[in-house]
Order: sequence, then structure tokens, then C-alpha cells
Amino acid sequence: MVSAGLEILGLGLCVIGSLLVMVVCGLPMWKVTAFIEANIVVAQTIWDGLWMSCVVQSTGQMQCKVHDSVLALGHDLQAARALTVISCVFGVLGLMVVIAGAQCTNCINDENVKARVVNAGGVIYIISGLFVLVPLCWMANNIISDFYNPQVPASTKREIGAALYIGWAATALLLIGGALLCCSCPSNGNSGYSAKYAPTKRATPNGTVDYDKRNYV
Repeated sequence: MVSAGLEILGLGLCVIGSLLVMVVCGLPMWKVTAFIEANIVVAQTIWDGLWMSCVVQSTGQMQCKVHDSVLALGHDLQAARALTVISCVFGVLGLMVVIAGAQCTNCINDENVKARVVNAGGVIYIISGLFVLVPLCWMANNIISDFYNPQVPASTKREIGAALYIGWAATALLLIGGALLCCSCPSNGNSGYSAKYAPTKRATPNGTVDYDKRNYV
């Protein structure tokens, strides 16, 4: 019962984390305009994402443009694209593996094999979390470095967007859920010792049953 509860809890956290990773992958708010110096009052706000850049006017209108060339992007954006997509794929793969080995399904009959499959699914989810954690930290480091770099113009400086915070929350859910799935092992039906019973009766050559007197006190 405890193992089933860990599986359900771990799978729920991992599914929520995978959905958040997919949301982060599509959100354009990885970098946002930094309101510093003379940019306190501006007519527009710029959002930079993995796939597009958006300009939000003070009137509420928003215009987005997809990045024209992949090669023209920075190395951090290119790596973030690849690693985030791989993390999403690993999330779907982990879901299928965990469902196949879950105790509430009949895809696998052997309980020991089921436990190993669920553990493998937990490892896949942990790898998925690490894949999305790398571009998040890389992007945050570049944003902070450019923000405090005096040689970077104030108009081009950016701040950490909401997508990064959501991504870090998704990473935490994936790591915690994957760890719970790795720890969910059903108790073996075999105990630590095996009881052996000596026969209490034996047949004699003449066909009668002779009870062994050593089994009685």
C-alpha cells in the first residue's frame, strides 16, 4: 500500500513537472526588458523566448515574431531549444514506462520486474529534470552577467523572466517525483526465512502408516 502511494504521488509530481516544462518551452518570457536608469517609463516591453520575441505595448497590444534563423541565435538559446525539447520527450517516455510498470496495471505480471520498470521510469524523469535545469541556469547566468556588465548598453539589458521561475519549479517536481518513483519498491512476498516441515508419517512395507515418534514430545 505504501509503495502504491509513492508511485501515485511520484507519478503525479512528474506529470505536473513535464507539463510545466512543455509550457516553459513555448513561453516567450525567458528574458524581459530591464527597467533601469532612463527606462523606468517605457512605451513597450520586450519578451525574448526560445522560439519568438514579443513586444507588448503600453496599450496592451502584443506583437510576436518567430526567430527567422536558428544559426543567428546565441549559443545559449540554441542549447536551450535542444535540451528543453529533449526534456519534453523524456517526460513522455517516462510516463509510458511508469504506467507500464505501475501496480495498478497488468502490462507486466512479475512484481519484481514491475518494480524495476517503475524505478527506470523514475530515473528517466530525473534525467528529464536535469536536461531542463541546464539551459535554465545557463540562461540565468548570462542574463545576470550582462545585467551587471557596464559595457552592455542599458537598452539591451534583460531580466529573468517568469518562464525561468516556472522551469525551476518544474525541475524540482521532476527531481522529487523521480526520486519517489526510484524509492517505490513493493515488499517481496518471500520472507527472510523459509520454513521446512518434516514429514510426520511414512508408509511401511506392509502398507500401514507409521508415525514418526520424533515429531512428538
